[in-house]
Amino acid sequence: MNPYEIIIRPIDTEKVRYQASELRQYTFAVHLNANKIEVKRAIKAIYDVDAVKVNTIVMPAKGGKRHGRRRMVHRPSWKKAIVTLAEGQRLDMFEGV
Repeated sequence: MNPYEIIIRPIDTEKVRYQASELRQYTFAVHLNANKIEVKRAIKAIYDVDAVKVNTIVMPAKGGKRHGRRRMVHRPSWKKAIVTLAEGQRLDMFEGV
């Protein structure tokens, strides 16, 4: 699989920014079928940094609710990866604001 198909998008929240600054951990939404080794190789190819550790979590689907005749959209399950970088390395896109 192409590295750009594996890494869907970075996740940017306050918690992720704290982890990035203090723990060198960055969070990405990844393809559901991607494993830890593929995620590690994709991070190396796209951002040119060394990933020391990769944790993956499958986020469960959220069902829709009924409000009279209207129905909310069902959200599918997705996978996120928390990537820990080597000492002294960082991604600039999460820094700042």
